[in-house]
Amino acid sequence: MPCLNEAETLAICIDKAQAYLSDAGIVGEVVIADNGSTDGSQQIALDHGARVVPVAAKGYGNALMGGIVGARGTYVIMGDADDSYDFSTLDPFVARLRAGDELVMGNRFRGGIEPGAMPPLHKYLGNPVLSTIGRMLFRSEIRDFHCGLRGFNRESILSLGLITTGMEFASEIVVKSTLDGLRVSEVPTTLSRDGRSRPPHLRSWHDGWRHLRFLLLFNPRWLFLIPGSVAFAVGLLATVALVFGPLEIGRVGLDVSSQVYLAALTVVGYQAVLFALLTKLYARHEGFHLPRSQAFERFAERASLESGAVVGLTLFMAGLGVAIVQLATWGASGFGPQDPVDTMRLAVPAALFMMLGFQTAMSGMFLGILSVDIRRA
Repeated sequence: MPCLNEAETLAICIDKAQAYLSDAGIVGEVVIADNGSTDGSQQIALDHGARVVPVAAKGYGNALMGGIVGARGTYVIMGDADDSYDFSTLDPFVARLRAGDELVMGNRFRGGIEPGAMPPLHKYLGNPVLSTIGRMLFRSEIRDFHCGLRGFNRESILSLGLITTGMEFASEIVVKSTLDGLRVSEVPTTLSRDGRSRPPHLRSWHDGWRHLRFLLLFNPRWLFLIPGSVAFAVGLLATVALVFGPLEIGRVGLDVSSQVYLAALTVVGYQAVLFALLTKLYARHEGFHLPRSQAFERFAERASLESGAVVGLTLFMAGLGVAIVQLATWGASGFGPQDPVDTMRLAVPAALFMMLGFQTAMSGMFLGILSVDIRRA
């Protein structure tokens, strides 16, 4: 149980957990991962037969990892120390763990939420939306990503290399367990009103954003690759199309001024695509567990400093070639006045291809840095 000033409810939680272990005939311990309590929670835990593991680094994720590392059992069941979860009814979790599941999640929406136990913002927006995004991005079957009551095989979870320090730790466990191919299941559990008189540590919008940010950054395809690809394709096609003259889409007319903005859209989209690919290549190089596909693996095998330099130089030279032709044409006319519209119609895509080429070459340089072999301790 993570603990930060839970003196009001800690004894109740510990007593329920101790009674469950005794009644079920399970050899186990109650571990309190104390995150710097100043209300005497540590002594309460000791008085009720629990073992206290001090965790100096602040944060929900830090507290839980400290407790998991300090635990001595094969299996760990974690839950909040605010009496919102009933530690006397853990049979479904133990049964699934004994059946070989490596992560067993509680589902409060299936088990029941007591009136007033969960704010409407969390019940009808936060949890459903974030859980849906998690299922969509990572092909997970879990429908309650943020249930605070869950059980797992200790060694399996430690092998995931969990790194987040705050409330998003709850999402990280589910995501990395799914990506690593662990056996994950879900059982109904109930959520009661917590027994504290003070407000909870959870900050709705702040912690919700941290969960969402983690989900999106851990799968750059939806945040960068897909939007970037759309922006790049639309911008590039429209920029090139305007080389041949104005365009009309319904009542909207597009010309060189639109071409400038479309070229900027192309650059922004291309940068987003490059960022997504470089993020995944870096994660692949460092051994992180991110979603991958056969197409990405084929790309990763071919991506290198040399290939980036070749593609980048080709794009740059294409733009430079157009610029040289324009310069030669201008010189042939004696460097006199030019039609600004006709000049821009070719100058914009020329500059665009030179920028894309330079971006590609610089990305290739970054890949070259990644490919340097180093000795790791």
